[in-house]
Amino acid sequence: MKVNKTGYLIKEGCKSIFTHGFMSFASVTIIIACLVIMGSFALLSVNIDEMIVRLEEENDIVCFVNEDLSLEDAQAIQPILETIDNVNGVTFVDRDTAFEDFIADYDPGVFEDMDSSVLRHRYIVSLNDITLMAQTEATLRSVDGIDDVRAHIDVANAFISVRNVVSVVSLIIVAILAVVSIFIMANTIKLASFGRREEIAIMKMVGATNSFIRLPFIIEGLILGLLGAIVAFFIEWGVYVLVNREVTGGIVGGLVEMIPFTELMYPVLGVFLGVGVVVGAFGSTIAIRNYLKV
Repeated sequence: MKVNKTGYLIKEGCKSIFTHGFMSFASVTIIIACLVIMGSFALLSVNIDEMIVRLEEENDIVCFVNEDLSLEDAQAIQPILETIDNVNGVTFVDRDTAFEDFIADYDPGVFEDMDSSVLRHRYIVSLNDITLMAQTEATLRSVDGIDDVRAHIDVANAFISVRNVVSVVSLIIVAILAVVSIFIMANTIKLASFGRREEIAIMKMVGATNSFIRLPFIIEGLILGLLGAIVAFFIEWGVYVLVNREVTGGIVGGLVEMIPFTELMYPVLGVFLGVGVVVGAFGSTIAIRNYLKV
């Protein structure tokens, strides 16, 4: 008997989807659109965060040692630099090594009439947090023996500003689209329940519980939500791969590297399915509650 009851509830929920086919299609379409937009902004934010992490790894600060200091005096500065807040690592590069690196990176003929004396000893300083780059730069400049400091603060600030804007916009859009999705879903279920309002009233009068009446509509909402989530996932996958291909093959391909979708697919699928289930179940619950007050 319990199996028959469960089968009846599932059957009624599925049947209602096709009874109101256009509204069901509209609900699934809205859920797909909302999830794709939400997912796109979320993936954009994730990629910007990843770019900032790479920037933190690659965008080191170069500290030039006063040229009047001897090699031993220049090396003695390292322990001081290592104690500064936000400093993750310090590497000393003497002028000879720096000169060899320049020759390896550029045309040796350019340095034919030069020697390492034209360069200064330097330290390559890596940071823990590039958002504190300006403060760290100022502290490094104040160290005795450090003659000059070069840091790409503008680049770091640009990435940080973009990340903050995208994060705020993503949260706002996610909130708005979630409300829109629930509203559309609730109206779809409400239409189905309106057509069966007399049947619901009779069921209430003969003693049917609210749960028994509500479940078919919740099942309908869950099916629509899951269907929209699955379709949205594959659309998001295709759009992401297409954008990744265009970015990689474009003029910024050497500067921007997107995270492969294969590394993000399971979290994205999980979030999409979760949102689909919540939107479907919540929208159904809101739509049916008025008809249960008999």
